[in-house]
Amino acid sequence: MESLTANEAKTHFGSLLMKAQASPVSINKNGKPVAVMVSMEEFERMNLLKLELLKQRAARLDESTTVDGAEFMEQLIAGKFD
Repeated sequence: MESLTANEAKTHFGSLLMKAQASPVSINKNGKPVAVMVSMEEFERMNLLKLELLKQRAARLDESTTVDGAEFMEQLIAGKFD
């Protein structure tokens, strides 16, 4: 994965947009990675994968378990039902 400094990303934003269409680009600030820019296509693909994972986890939920909605979502996201 290509990496750019935050300043390079700002200065060459158009180029960054083009690079992100081909593969993710890491953006570093003070020498540490702080963000990754990806294409919209890749972002949507990742969200679909997350949704599928959540659906699979929900399907494994034991119907006898009684939790409130917020607690259920926390457990679901944490992978408690894997």
